[in-house]
Amino acid sequence: MSKRILVVDDALIMRMMIKDILSVSGYEICGEAVDGFDAIEKYKQLKPDLVTMDIIMPKCSGIEALKEIIKADAKARIIVITAIDQREALMDAIKSGAKDFIVKPFDEERVISAISKALK
Repeated sequence: MSKRILVVDDALIMRMMIKDILSVSGYEICGEAVDGFDAIEKYKQLKPDLVTMDIIMPKCSGIEALKEIIKADAKARIIVITAIDQREALMDAIKSGAKDFIVKPFDEERVISAISKALK
């Protein structure tokens, strides 16, 4: 059975890119979320094996969502996706329980490497 992944990003194009990379690599996309609040709700509903989480999103940031998800499920596997200029937020995410990070713009190999490492 393939691993189920929840893709969280406010930008449709980024969600599509991540979904394409993961689908081709054999992962199941069990859902998508457009902001942190949506991510928290979808995580509770779908119980994915892993979440890819954008950091900068409207309403509720990826950091806030990550903290809430980890509070509800300490075993949650979350990989944050960040732009190069968001180092402070990235450090906060790692301290808060993120398993790894991917820097935008990303390449397919880095995405697959981070996902497979986090799922082991």
